[in-house]
Amino acid sequence: MIDIVNLQRKVTVEIAPFRSFTDLLIAELPEAGGRKFSVAFISDVRMKQLNQMFRNIDSTTDVLSFPYEADSFDPDQDNLGDIVISAEQAKKQAVDNGLSFEGEVKQLILHGLLHLCGLDHENDNGEMNARELIVRDQLGIS
Repeated sequence: MIDIVNLQRKVTVEIAPFRSFTDLLIAELPEAGGRKFSVAFISDVRMKQLNQMFRNIDSTTDVLSFPYEADSFDPDQDNLGDIVISAEQAKKQAVDNGLSFEGEVKQLILHGLLHLCGLDHENDNGEMNARELIVRDQLGIS
């Protein structure tokens, strides 16, 4: 089971649709190898802090991925890592993109999971974006 938590209070988030979606996604995405990950909904303020801390960018963003790094104390080979989503950014982008909040978040989860699987749209000549569009189509994400 994929852990999904809501750690913010500004946007109402129903967790159930995302639980079933992540279960389907992890089973359908070969790159994930059936491994687990977690998703946390956070505030814009917290997202800005994380973006500054880990990417040295002093602004908020919609989604960040943190790949799991095993150590000798906790060698959990089944863990891909963590995805954090700014619920406020997801809500704003849903409106801007003409999508439902649920549809926008599903796209962000997929995007974050592809990063956890090692894909990187900033350095791969469009491979991650192409893969993302294929999976969106396969799973009916819009």
